[in-house]
Amino acid sequence: MFAHAVMLKRLFTSTTRVKLLTIFLLNPDQEFFIRELTRKIDEQINSIRRELDNLKKLGLLRTKEKNRKKYYVVNKNFLLYHELRAMVLKGLSNKDDITKKIASFGAVDVLILSGIFVNQESLIDLLIVGTIDKEKLEEYLNNELDTSRPIRFSVMTREDFLYRRQCHDKFLSDLMDNSENLVSINNLEK
Repeated sequence: MFAHAVMLKRLFTSTTRVKLLTIFLLNPDQEFFIRELTRKIDEQINSIRRELDNLKKLGLLRTKEKNRKKYYVVNKNFLLYHELRAMVLKGLSNKDDITKKIASFGAVDVLILSGIFVNQESLIDLLIVGTIDKEKLEEYLNNELDTSRPIRFSVMTREDFLYRRQCHDKFLSDLMDNSENLVSINNLEK
């Protein structure tokens, strides 16, 4: 759910704030209380309290009292409400859509989005492990995605991937261990 946090974290310095923004902007008519939010986003209560106060001071959130509990709800009249909501929706749907589309071209065990997809330098933009229809993949990457340059990708078999992970292959380790990259499918390492 918070797969787009890397992109937003560059705009917002707090992971907790990004998670809260995502919850509130994806559920604009829902009210949340603090303990509920700690369960939903798995962050410390003090961190959540601080960020809720910050977002309330900014005017993005409002509070309501019900049954001696303080509930938070997004302020739809906030100056940047529509822009923030669009950004969260775009961040979610774009990468999820790309993942679903690529997975539909074959049997994908691992899919890593890097480089152009996460706005950073990388040897490749996309790593696919499994069997895939390369013609369909190339057609999709070249014709359906609007990117500033051609997308560099690599496809490897499940066996090759597992062998290279076992050997601590630098190429794979760099891709898998970089927290900026998005491992959107991983059916081989649980």
